[in-house]
Amino acid sequence: VPDHYLRDDIGCGAPGCAACGSAHEGPVLEPQPLDPASSLCPWPHYLLPDTNVLLHQVVWRPGTWASVASSLRLPGSLETYVEQEQGENANDRNDRAIRVAAKWYNEHLKKMSAENHLQVIFITNDKKNKEKAIEEGIPAFTCEEYVKSLTANPELIDRLACLSEEGNEIESGRIIFSEHLPLSKLQQGIKSGTYLQGTFRASRENYLEATVWVHGDDEENKEIILQGLKHLNRAVHEDIVAVELLPKNQWVAPSSVVLHDEGQNEDDLEKEEERERILKTAINEKMLKPTGRVVGIIKRNWRPYCGMLSKSDIKESRRHLFTPADKRIPRIRIETRQASTLEGRRIIVAIDGWPRNSRYPNGHFVKNLGEVGDKETETEVLLLEHDVPHQPFSQAVLSFLPKMPWSITEKDMKNREDLRHLCVCSVDPPGCTDIDDALHCRELENGNLEVGVHIADVSHFIRPGNALDQESARRGTTVYLCEKRIDMVPELLSSNLCSLRCNVDRLAFSCIWEMNHNAEILKVRFTKSAINSKASLTYAEAQMRIDSTAMNDDITTSLRGLNKLAKILKKRRIEKGALTLSSPEVRFHMDSETHDPIDLQTKELRETNSMVEEFMLLANISVAKKIHEEFSEHALLRKHPAPPPSNYEILVKAAKSKNLEIKTDTAKSLADSLDRADSPTFPYLNTLLRILATRCMMQAVYFCSGMDNDFHHYGLASPIYTHFTSPIRRYADIIVHRLLAVAIGADCTYPELTDKHKLADLCKNLNFRHKMAQYAQRASVAFHTQLFFKSKGIVSEEAYILFVRKNAIVVLIPKYGLEGTVFFEEKDKPKPRLIYDDEIPSLKIEDTVFHIFDKVKVKIMLDSSNLQHQKIRMSLVEPQIPGISIPVDTPNMDINEPERKKKRREK
Repeated sequence: VPDHYLRDDIGCGAPGCAACGSAHEGPVLEPQPLDPASSLCPWPHYLLPDTNVLLHQVVWRPGTWASVASSLRLPGSLETYVEQEQGENANDRNDRAIRVAAKWYNEHLKKMSAENHLQVIFITNDKKNKEKAIEEGIPAFTCEEYVKSLTANPELIDRLACLSEEGNEIESGRIIFSEHLPLSKLQQGIKSGTYLQGTFRASRENYLEATVWVHGDDEENKEIILQGLKHLNRAVHEDIVAVELLPKNQWVAPSSVVLHDEGQNEDDLEKEEERERILKTAINEKMLKPTGRVVGIIKRNWRPYCGMLSKSDIKESRRHLFTPADKRIPRIRIETRQASTLEGRRIIVAIDGWPRNSRYPNGHFVKNLGEVGDKETETEVLLLEHDVPHQPFSQAVLSFLPKMPWSITEKDMKNREDLRHLCVCSVDPPGCTDIDDALHCRELENGNLEVGVHIADVSHFIRPGNALDQESARRGTTVYLCEKRIDMVPELLSSNLCSLRCNVDRLAFSCIWEMNHNAEILKVRFTKSAINSKASLTYAEAQMRIDSTAMNDDITTSLRGLNKLAKILKKRRIEKGALTLSSPEVRFHMDSETHDPIDLQTKELRETNSMVEEFMLLANISVAKKIHEEFSEHALLRKHPAPPPSNYEILVKAAKSKNLEIKTDTAKSLADSLDRADSPTFPYLNTLLRILATRCMMQAVYFCSGMDNDFHHYGLASPIYTHFTSPIRRYADIIVHRLLAVAIGADCTYPELTDKHKLADLCKNLNFRHKMAQYAQRASVAFHTQLFFKSKGIVSEEAYILFVRKNAIVVLIPKYGLEGTVFFEEKDKPKPRLIYDDEIPSLKIEDTVFHIFDKVKVKIMLDSSNLQHQKIRMSLVEPQIPGISIPVDTPNMDINEPERKKKRREK
């Protein structure tokens, strides 16, 4: 018989309870619970929810979720041991234990304050559990009953989670989806190979299509395509699903059609079926991909979704559709009494379940974020949607910051070289306050050159395992939005103590090479240091010094030496096969008062950008070699996998359509053929090819050296690489600094640093955070671009075709670095004759043929007809196609019509 040791030192949590005395530590109950104006229980009471209420009604996600249960009052920690009876399952035993606790509390509180009527109310959604509680004399209600009784807070009803998928099937009822198999069957099927397990990835461009990335090493069926509502079978983006492969004669090709779910009538399934038929057009055998259907859900990865309410046309209706901001998420049906208030606002909604006979999942309203289009609200939405941690740093985190005023002490100089005499300077974009890196170059007595890269010593201030370290690791990276920076570390470090500003002493980690004048490395050493930067320059200021014949001071001489070496390093790197790719980056010029964008330009790159980049790359490679020599099993490295040949198909075809050949068998052959791909009559063609080549690339990722054997960085043509040069804004660099410090004996190690499994988990989080930061940055650029065109009105610009689709072309406008889609099929307009050829690829509209890289003229305007997805709309101006092209001088088309009509109705 097992022994059970029970504690007798845990109190009830009620203050002033004589029976428990001083036994209680931890949370304490309110002495006199405030009357929540419940019509069911008018007397003061505490609430005791059962486990399922807590799981389904409260989601532990601080800062994001507000829900009914945040207002439930829980009793203090109570350890009650209840023996499992014979024939009783674990679930029933747990239910009984909670009832025992409720009963014990009621009796205990009665002794404490008989005159106060203090009671504990048991909240459960389990019918049997509630019946048993009432039989045992415990006041019990379902969550819905109790919330509906709170007459003073009727808005809480909207926040109730729907109870079960089955119990909530809509009255209309025809079955749309097949049943999900139970987990036990799915696990058996995966084990036997009948089913495959993977991550469900919905498409942004086509709501009737998705892919499943299969887990495991099976190269053959790594990616499975799913088409049509029934095959998607109620899976939601990022769910872990089980799929069944369809027979080869049912395989399909990825669709080239752009389809967005815009239907308001959720029962219009005939229309869906018609749209599914559009997907299945004649295609060539080579394009077919392994195709499957979802048979069950292994794990739901639902999160809170931001978006807008699509108010029902039915007057007084409480049932409405919610349209998420993320186009990969299906619309969600919610019930709310606040539809009029919530219209035109960004809100958060949670999914509760998805019945088999409902076109959309069911959910409930969680939070009102603010008015759509408001800059603060939209920034909050894009941070929430990309899961960017952005709450202010907690007191616990801030408590680990150094006390001000701060200065370098004798203790700080232990194991550190004093390099404050060197002529060090930093070169950064204008307005940069988090300066990670500084450089120097000087001639040595032996005629060689000494070059130093000095990086902010962030790991000196952030010690392993404390709250500041944990928060930095969780954030993983600083996120740069157009007008806002979400720091990875508190501002005292990022913009002050760690920032290598000029004319102040700062702690650094230095990588110092001795080189000859041909940029060949003769020696390298690493040291913790103290530096004093002599100048903080912008790229333009540094370039001006290099180019000016009148300037010959130490800083300028140092810059010229660095620039000369950087050119040699770059040439050598490119000869080895490093890629020079391109992506149109934009810069906004903001109005100083309104902070609205008033100008939009592509970023200008100077020689000095390249100069700084070359030495950062060299430092990262030198450090990667050093930490891998010392820690072969647990070095944190960064790799860039070579893309599979299929990724390059579009690039090769596009070049071929312009009579150019692109070779892709190695990075070197790709780099060389991109260099050769020139057209004297079309100078921008080479940039377009490099932009397209960028789209073919894989994502670079962090990994732990002991968990992988392929270290190669494809884009840089380097056998080994890491990140060392930006510790203020990347957590990976802090770990690399710690590894390097241990390697040179400047700091001590700690257990997590030499645990490859812990490092692998850390890398996984860092890769996720970096990807999300990138997406958030793009979303911020897109939003500010919309603001720019809102004030600019309609403009016509030259553009180049990047992709052709079945019913659209995707174009790039070099002037603004802006990409957009020109659609050729519009609702309520006669359909033009479209012929799509995937081989070339080309799209024929009436008698005009479009190829990739063709030059066109487009009209750009902001389309606000859909408040939720305001978008830049593009229409063809040239070449002129009757019925398709728009004359240049068309008056401002009324693309805000729905808004205007609505306002008229309101009047």
